[in-house]
Formats: sequence, C-alpha cells, structure tokens
Amino acid sequence: MRKNSFSAKKSTRPERVFLKPSGNPLRDKCGIFGIYGKEVDVARISFFGLYSLQHRGQEGAGITVTDGKKLKSVKGLGLVSSVFDEEKINSLKGFASIGHTRYSTTGGNKLCNVQPVVLNLKDDVFALAHNGNIINAMDLAKTLPSQDKLSSTSDTEIMGWIIKNSKGKSWEEKVFTSFSQFQGAFSIIALTKNKLIAFRDSYGFRPLVLGELNGSYITCSETCALDTVGAKFIREVAPGEIIVIDEKGIHSLGKVRSIKKSFCLFEYVYLARPDSIFNKQLVHQVRQRSGEILAHESPVGADMVVAVPDSGTSAAIGYSKASGIPYGEVLIKNRYIGRTFIQPEQHIRDMGVRIKFNPLKEIVKGKRIIIVDDSIVRGTTMKKIVKMLKNCGAKKVHIRVCSPPVTDPCYFGIDTPDKKKLIASKMTVKEIEKFIGADSLAYLSLNGLKKASRVKSDELCTSCFDGKYPMPVAGGFRKDVFESEDTNLRMNPNQRISKFVD
Repeated sequence: MRKNSFSAKKSTRPERVFLKPSGNPLRDKCGIFGIYGKEVDVARISFFGLYSLQHRGQEGAGITVTDGKKLKSVKGLGLVSSVFDEEKINSLKGFASIGHTRYSTTGGNKLCNVQPVVLNLKDDVFALAHNGNIINAMDLAKTLPSQDKLSSTSDTEIMGWIIKNSKGKSWEEKVFTSFSQFQGAFSIIALTKNKLIAFRDSYGFRPLVLGELNGSYITCSETCALDTVGAKFIREVAPGEIIVIDEKGIHSLGKVRSIKKSFCLFEYVYLARPDSIFNKQLVHQVRQRSGEILAHESPVGADMVVAVPDSGTSAAIGYSKASGIPYGEVLIKNRYIGRTFIQPEQHIRDMGVRIKFNPLKEIVKGKRIIIVDDSIVRGTTMKKIVKMLKNCGAKKVHIRVCSPPVTDPCYFGIDTPDKKKLIASKMTVKEIEKFIGADSLAYLSLNGLKKASRVKSDELCTSCFDGKYPMPVAGGFRKDVFESEDTNLRMNPNQRISKFVD
C-alpha cells in the first residue's frame, strides 16, 4: 500500500473512549469535501471545510491532495482539529484535494478505514471519499480478482476496486460503466492525478453540492461548508449525475436515469446543520415548520417550551411560535463533549446525561415544561432528562418529538440500531410515555414532517419511519460483515468474505 503521512502501526495508547451521554445512536456516516484550484491552498481550505462538516462524523478525518504526479494523504482517528496541525497541512501541497470526516457504519472504527481511500496502483492513482452505505458490498467483494488486496474493512475501498476494474479509457468512464453495480447510498468525491470526479447515486439519498471560490471549484456534503470557506453556492449535484472538475472548470458527464428519487428525510430532522440548504429549503426553516405543525397536531398547556439542544432548538422555536407559549432555555449543553482517552470514574458515568446537559434548577422549579426533541431512538436518554427535570422540581414534563417514531433501521448511511433496539418498534406511544416517565408524549405525524420539508412526498426516503425501503434490503445486508481481524486483510477477497457469511 502507498505510504501516506500517517502510521498504521498498532498504538500502545489506551483505546479511545467516546463519551456519548446523550445515548443517541443516530449518526450519519460521513462528511466529504473536495476542491480544485491552482492558485489556492487546497489542503487548508479542505481543513476548514471538514471542520464545518464535523457534525457528520467524529471518528476519523483525512485529506488527500494531488500535485499532478502523485497523491499524498494525512489521516487519523479523532476530530478534525486533533488530526491536523500546521505542519501536516503545510506538507500537503497540490492543486486539488479531497477530505473526509468519518462515522462508521460498514467497517469499524480503525485507522485503516479512515478515508479518503487511496488505491494501491502501479500505473495510476485513485482516491475516494464516500458518504453513504453500499448494501451489496459483500457480494461485490466476492467478484474482485485475487490480486486486488483489500487494505481496509470498508465498503468504500471495494467500490474503488470495482471502478478500477470496469471498462473505460478514463476514470470518469469507469465510474459511469460501474455505476449500476452499486446498490445503496453513495455521494462520492474521487481524486485522480489531475481532476476531481463527483457523483451521486440515482436515488439521491445523501446530499452533494457544488460551489465556486475565486475561480476554484468545490463539491461537498452541505452548503454550510461552502459558507465557511467563503464559496458561492452553484447548485446541487443531481441524483445519478457524474461531475468532472479539472483545469477547464466544471462539466457534467450526464445522469444515470433515476428510477425513484429518495432524499433522506432524516437529514432535515437531525443530521444536517440548520444553516445548510437542501432542495432549496433551509434546514432551520424546515425544523421550525415541523415544530409549528407539531404544536397544531399535539397542543398541551404549559408555562414554557424548551429544546433538547441543539437539534431540537429550531423545532422548539416553531412550537413556541405556533402555541404562544414562551420559549426558554432550561438544559445547558456542554458543547465540548467529544473524544477522549480518559475513562471517567464510575460516579461520573453514573451521572449519565448530566455529563452533556445541566438543568437550570431555579427556572425549572414549579413549571409545566414542554420539551421538544428531534427523535427518540432507545428512549433511555429522554427518560434520564425527564427524571432530572422532575428532580429539579418541574411540575409537569411534556415531551414533543418533531419527527415520527423511528421504527426501522436505516441501510443507507445512518448508523441506526437493529429494529429490536428501537423503542418505537416494540412499544406504543403510551407505553413509551410511561417508560420515560413523561406526563404526555406526542410525535409529529409523517405527513406533517413531509409537509414541513416542502419536498415532493414521492421524492423522499422515509424508511426509518415506515419500513418502506426504496430498494430491496431484507436479509441482504449485515452491518458487521466487514468487521475482521487484521490477519484476514491479507487473504484473497473470496476467502476473506466467505469467513463472514452465515
């Protein structure tokens, strides 16, 4: 494998512990960022682009650049700010760059899985940064020739080798001819010696946008990253579209026919930053409208509307506006919770949700409170919040959720638990209400959420809410299938994969 400027040697340090007192397992797989520009510091701009996409993945980060002759990478586990420093950024010289922030779905949290993935080729170079999830990756791996040795346990590298082995004189032609083999969600930015290639699955599950910065061109997951680096938004990459960015500028190779557009509705609920725009809709305004609709669907008398920060804030503002009940802050969030090598003492772990949220006791006491949150997944975090507020003297605690019950797992890039771990798949709303100890509980209807999004109903993926997947998934995918020991990585792909098949 190409030697990058990171070491794959086994660390002797303690395993990283990620404090997740919120207990919310809904995480998007990745954020991706790419830039082509001869007169700018592409690595530095990529760093700040990734910094603004940190919410999409906190397990690892990487940047790969080209100088026209070779690719060079810096990758590491942890947050963007801990992986990169001035020395590493200055070592990445070139005119085009792709970057990645990772949260693992397929493939574990290991250094070998940190992206961008760089293929080990004798005659050429090719790198990929991927947001999404390929549900037929195991089957594709079985088709790889024996000489194609996998160096990671992620679906992204498999995609890279499939593209490399496909017909075509150029990389973009290979992307086009391989397109139909990939089942699932993929928004990808690829890097060759002299160009960027951006492409998005024909369903359009995950976002991908284009921007311009003083003659340089950018493609990335969200418009908030364009804002951060001072770039102007051009447009979204269309579902099924293949874009090439090189010294001639941006040009589209065309689109693979879209059978059914299926933009992830949960992007609006939780995953995206509120200042991003998808489908011409500002995420903050979608969330605010969802809170307004929820107030009309499920009114209740109270003294104050509060949010579970930060993803519930916009909806709480909308609920307050529609209901006429004042909005206020009750839960103060520690926004510096992140990765740490330090294992907390038992009594600190026992405090659970207090590591992340601390209530304003003087304001809570004697009040009837409506708490607005984006979703309830397992229910354990909300149960702790309700108990905490009642212990602080809250008279009533009503829960309002600005999305429908999450009843089914996602196979398209969100790391939801198995169905049996989703509380709404095994309990009624009344049973959940009793479990979390709330005085009342109500969810936004699916029709209400669709209305808030202002996207055509038949162009949204709602599978986590209704189990209606836009493509067959039953029995065809295991998220842990690529979890292997390092020794297995040296096997022939057919041998390696067969070890994991039941």
